[in-house]
Amino acid sequence: MQVVLDVSRFLACGRRQAPSGIDRVEAAYARRWLDAPPSSVTFVARGPRNGYAAVPRGMVADLADRLDVAWGGGPDAATALRGARRIGMLALARMMVGRGRARVAEVLGRERRTLFLLVSHRLMEQPEPIAELRRAGAAFIPLVHDLIPATHPEYARPGVAMQHLQRLETVAALADGIIVNSAATAAVLRPHLVRQAAPPPLLVAPLGIGRPAPAPPAPPGTPYFVVIGTIEPRKNHLLLLHLWREFAAKWGSAAPRLVLVGRRGWENENVLDLLERCTLLRGLVQEAGSLPDPEVASLLAGSRALLFPSFAEGYGLPLAEALAAGAPAICSDLAALREVGGDVPEYLDPLDGAAWRRLVLDYAAPDSRARAAQLARLRHWSPPAWSDHFAAVDGLLAQVAARGAASVAAPQRAATPSALAPDAFAPRPLGLR
Repeated sequence: MQVVLDVSRFLACGRRQAPSGIDRVEAAYARRWLDAPPSSVTFVARGPRNGYAAVPRGMVADLADRLDVAWGGGPDAATALRGARRIGMLALARMMVGRGRARVAEVLGRERRTLFLLVSHRLMEQPEPIAELRRAGAAFIPLVHDLIPATHPEYARPGVAMQHLQRLETVAALADGIIVNSAATAAVLRPHLVRQAAPPPLLVAPLGIGRPAPAPPAPPGTPYFVVIGTIEPRKNHLLLLHLWREFAAKWGSAAPRLVLVGRRGWENENVLDLLERCTLLRGLVQEAGSLPDPEVASLLAGSRALLFPSFAEGYGLPLAEALAAGAPAICSDLAALREVGGDVPEYLDPLDGAAWRRLVLDYAAPDSRARAAQLARLRHWSPPAWSDHFAAVDGLLAQVAARGAASVAAPQRAATPSALAPDAFAPRPLGLR
C-alpha cells in the first residue's frame, strides 16, 4: 500500500516556540513515515484555495530535525526555529505555484492501494480536494482529536463551532477509516456517523508521549504547583487564580506558588485581569509562557502536583506528561482523563472549589499522606507509547487497504455493509497495568 500523509499544518509548526498537542501528533506521524521506505509514502500539502501538491521528502525530514532542536531548548533552539520557519514558507510558495501536483497524480495512478492520512483538522471543512482524491481511488483516514468546538461551543472562538461541524460532515461522508485518541472521543463521534448505512471502522489509539531528559528538579523550597495548557476559558484557570488570591490574603508569601505553563489564548479577559492587576498574586503566581519540553519535565518533577481543572478534554496530554515525569496530578473528573491516568490521579468536579482548595493545601504539606499514596499508585502506571499507537494504526491501514478500491470510487459512502464492523478495533486501556 502507498501512504499519502498531509503535512500542511506541520509545515507551519516553525511559528511556535513550543508544540501544542496536535503539533506533537503531526511530528510523530512525520517521523513514523520518514522511517518508512521512500517508495511507500508521499508527503503532500494544500493551501486554502489549492488542491494537494507533493512536498519533497527531504524538506519534511529537514523540518522535523529542526523542530526537534527548537522544541528541545538549548543554545541552538532559536536558530533551528528560524530554519523551520523558512522551510514552511518555501513549501507554501511551492503550493501557490502548483508544484508537486504531477507527483500526486502519479501516486494515485499506481495499482497498489493508496491511503490518505490527515492527522490534523486543518481545512477538513473544505471537503472537495479530499473528495477528489477519493474519486481518484485513495482511501481517506482522518485522525479526530476531539469534538469540543461542537459539544462545547461556549469555549470556542466565534465561528469555530460551525466550522468543526462541517469537518465532522466531511468525516461522516468521506472517511474510509477513522483514528481517535480516546474512547471518550469515539463515544462522542459515533452519533455523527449513524446516518451512514456502513459507518467506517473506528480505531481508538491513545497518543504516545516523548521522553525528554529533564534537568534536575529545583532543590526543596517553597512548594509549588504546575498548570499546563493554553490560557483559555475551557482550561478553568479562573478557579485556581481565585483560590490563590484567597491563599495570598491568608498567608501572604508563605502560600504555595503556582506556575502557569502555556501561551495566552482567547476570550480570557477575567483571567488576564487577575494576572495583570491583582497585586495579591504577585510573587505567588508565575506566568511562564511556552517552555521547552525538558524545562516542563523539570518543573513537573519538582512540583507538588499538576493541577488540571479543565471543563472538557479529548485526551489529556499534560496529564500523561506529568505522570511520566513522576509528578502527582489533581485533575477534573473527565472520561478522557480517566483513560490516561487510570486510578492514579485525584479526580474532582471542576466546579467544586472547596474540594480543590482542600486537596491543594493537603498536597502542599511536606507530610501529605494523600500525595504519598498517589506516588505509590504511580509506580504501577505505564506511559502511553507511540510504538503502541502506530502498531494499532498499521492494523487499521492494512484492513482498509484490504477492502479494495471499489467502495471509495464515489464521493459519498455506498450503503452496503462494511467489511469491517465499526468497533473492530477495541480501545487500548491506559493507566494501571
